[in-house]
Amino acid sequence: MAKILLIEDDKFLHELMARKLQSAGFETVSAFDGESGVTIAEKAGQNGFDIILLDLILPGINGFEVLSKLKANPATASIPVIILSNLGQKEDIEKGLDLGAVDYLVKAQFTPAEILNKVKQTLILSPKVNL
Repeated sequence: MAKILLIEDDKFLHELMARKLQSAGFETVSAFDGESGVTIAEKAGQNGFDIILLDLILPGINGFEVLSKLKANPATASIPVIILSNLGQKEDIEKGLDLGAVDYLVKAQFTPAEILNKVKQTLILSPKVNL
């Protein structure tokens, strides 16, 4: 079973996505701000999570800073990160991908089922995951 870190401060969306992922058989761990997301990921190390879903607008450090920290740390650099944000400007998308995200999903453009499918597609492409 794949383990997913969900870094999202919106309680409603967080619960919705966590339930959707869990009903699909994924283990989810929650973080509601950037600092705790980084701490949880770093404590778990490279074998801790199979994928990270990351919001950009977070209390404390924002998602871009979280992504930068994760990709700069050898213990977390190889974990695929999908950005899940309301920021849909071309510059934001390019910045997220340039910082190392494997995908960038604008929340308003995807249903939870479509987000789940993106997660599954990403996991299939990840060499360490057995679905």
